[in-house]
Formats: sequence, C-alpha cells, structure tokens
Amino acid sequence: MEKMVFPQQTAFYKGKVRDVYTIGNDLLVMIASNRISAFDVILPRPIPYKGQVLNQIAAYMLNATADICPNWLLETPAPHVAIGKKCIPFKLEMVIRGHLAGHAWRTYSSGKRTLCGVSLPEGLKENDPLPHPIITPATKAEHGHDEDISESEILARGLVTEQEWETLSSYTFHLFERGKAIAAKRGLILADTKYEFGKIVDTVYLMDEIHTPDSSRYFYADGFEERQQKGEHQKQLSKEFVREWLIANHFMGKEGQQVPEMSDAWVQTISNRYIELYEKITGNGFKPEQLSDEETYSRVITALNRLNK
Repeated sequence: MEKMVFPQQTAFYKGKVRDVYTIGNDLLVMIASNRISAFDVILPRPIPYKGQVLNQIAAYMLNATADICPNWLLETPAPHVAIGKKCIPFKLEMVIRGHLAGHAWRTYSSGKRTLCGVSLPEGLKENDPLPHPIITPATKAEHGHDEDISESEILARGLVTEQEWETLSSYTFHLFERGKAIAAKRGLILADTKYEFGKIVDTVYLMDEIHTPDSSRYFYADGFEERQQKGEHQKQLSKEFVREWLIANHFMGKEGQQVPEMSDAWVQTISNRYIELYEKITGNGFKPEQLSDEETYSRVITALNRLNK
C-alpha cells in the first residue's frame, strides 16, 4: 500500500505492521498492513488478509472490553483501518501470562526462575498453567528489541508513577480475565497476551490492538490436558508457529542471521491460520475484502469528516 496524505495530517509513522497517520492533534488513522514481523524483524513477504484479520479481531475485542477501561477506538471505516483517539503512550508493553510458553518458557528452560522480577516455581513443563497470571512487562523500544523489565525498575526509572502502575496492572488483570472468558466460550485458552496503554490528560486509555494472534497466544482447550500429560506440542492459534519455523531455520533476529525463504505454500498456510483464529475467536465467518488504495482513502475521508463535525 502506498503512503497516503490526509487533510489536516500532522505526522506519519510506519510501524512493523501498521501505518499510523496523525490527524490534527487528537486523532489517529491506523492502517493494518499485511506485513508480518517476528523477533522484531519484518519478514520479506506479506500475508494475504492479515491486516483485515488483525483489525477486525482488535475491533471486536475492544468493543467487548469497553466496560473495563476506556479505549482509543472510534470507528473502523474499512476492514483494515481503525480511527481513534490519539493518546500519549506509556513506553511499556503490559505482557500478562497465564501459562509458561514462548519467551517465558525459553527463559525458564535456560535455568532462570525469575522473569521481570517475578519468581517462578520449580517443576513446570512447557505450556503448563502458572499458579496465577503474572505480569511481565517489556520496554517499548522505538528501534531494536523490546526488553524485559521489572515493576521496581519501571518505577525507579520513572516510566510510570506508582498510581499509574496500579491502574495499568488492574486494567491488565481484568482485561486478561475477560479475554480468557471470551476464549473459553469458543473452546480456546488465552495463554498470554500484551496490552498497550496511553493517556489523554489524566485518563488512561487502552490502545492499539488486543487479543489478536500478533499480540496473544491461544491454545485449543479440547485435548489440552492430555497433550500436556503426554508431553506433546499444544495445538495453538498464534504467531508462535511462525517464530518456531524461523528458529528451526536458524533465525532469531540476531546479527548476521538470514531470514529463510518463504514459499508460496508457507505464506498461504500463515494466512489460513490467521483466518482460522478470526473465525474461531469471533464465531463469525471471514469475509475477505481487498480494497483499492482509492477506496480506502475515500472511506477514511468520509469517516474523518463525520468525526470532525
């Protein structure tokens, strides 16, 4: 997709996945691309319909959690576009984990028993449920890799105040409980996820996307216990399968490593997995839409005119 220019546009930011346009001082237009990233690297091939999947799951989940905390979303004028309130972001990702998976498991299996200042019990296997959900924050890096950080480090560095930390933590736990409940109704387990927050004046808002396969890990509930007892891989819907493929092909985003070639079949497999999660988590059939840049632009302009009245 070509970079667009909107009336009253004051800034543009190209993220790993989203193109973000600032309109005036108080609105953001977020266009979810089909780019896919892993280990903080954008992979060389786009994934068909990924942007639409992410945007529509995020909108579904933001609407389903709007009673827990304010969120930034105002309108979704196109399948891959969201318009919302511009917030001043906290430089933190609020990662919350209910199971020992992914990065947490890799840390644990290396012999460490503390993650972001949180102690982990002995004797856990990969994907085991934790005694209770834990928050393992990460700094939000503008360039390079995000880094794990503890609550004490966050407060010591003044990234947030104590009162803000209490608010962020409370919202994170409550959002995770809601996410787990929504997933459970659909036969899924929300194993871990992350939330990003910002402020407008003194109000904390939930930002960006939530409970999507890019920000979350889902296991299928059916057969979960049996697979754990047998030490088998869990059937999951998340981006972790892409990371696992990269690791198996000797890529973890480190200097000197080359991204492996992505075949047409593999790109289609990734697209199918994203669509599967959309249908599974929302209970709705996926209706693929491919809008031209001109139609996308027109819909955004119409929405901005409505919002600016």
